[in-house]
Amino acid sequence: MADEPEDVHLEEEEGGPIKPFLEHLEDLRWVLIKCIVALIIGMSACMAGTPYLIKVLTYPKPPQIKLEFFGPLDGFWISMKLSLFGGIILGLPYILYVILDFVLPALKKKERKYIIRALGIGLGLFVAGAALCYFLMLTLSLRATVQYNAWLGIPTSMWRAQEYFSFVSWFIIGMGAAFELPVIVLTLVKLGLIEHSWLVKSRKYVFVINLVVCSFITPDPIATFFMIVPMQILMESCIWISAYWERQKKSQEAALMASESGHASVTD
Repeated sequence: MADEPEDVHLEEEEGGPIKPFLEHLEDLRWVLIKCIVALIIGMSACMAGTPYLIKVLTYPKPPQIKLEFFGPLDGFWISMKLSLFGGIILGLPYILYVILDFVLPALKKKERKYIIRALGIGLGLFVAGAALCYFLMLTLSLRATVQYNAWLGIPTSMWRAQEYFSFVSWFIIGMGAAFELPVIVLTLVKLGLIEHSWLVKSRKYVFVINLVVCSFITPDPIATFFMIVPMQILMESCIWISAYWERQKKSQEAALMASESGHASVTD
């Protein structure tokens, strides 16, 4: 009984109790089942509300442009795609909860704290990126596309609905996912897998990678500019925060060494 507090403390620091391999497989099976059920429920809800999703996604569209179906199954495939995207977004909080409930017991106490904090901040950044794309970037991008076509002498008055909704959905999700960059980078820094010096050295390479990715996601240079600027600001923020953490760590180590040396001198 005297060793119990030490065992509990060790379990909190090093991870939860060790389970047999078959029990882990059973837990993993239930995790997959719960995630699939959550996805199906979210997709069903979005399928029933597809007309409302279409109204929301047509908001950034230029008013002079009409959307048309050019195939008998276009409406069905649009409903399926929007239901899939919407189902993933609606079911994501519960899916993350189930996955965390499976993974966190095996992690150290410090790792659990960092991952839970990173998920909370990541959710807020994803919403911020998606909102920026929906309310600003999509409108500017689509209007720039119409003006560019008019400059080419081919004015546009109609778009294919299936291509429009696919583009808008991927653009919003891609922008939201791009805003997850600071969460990933800073979590790796906090866990000691990436150093501040590496971030500083790789700054120019990250800019080139961001530029290439943004060019593929966005349809025109204007949208690329509006996407690359916040991504670079987020990357620079990661470098500043990691520099602050490094200074804080060095000051703590210096204070600890001074304390140890002072204790040694007193002992002598």
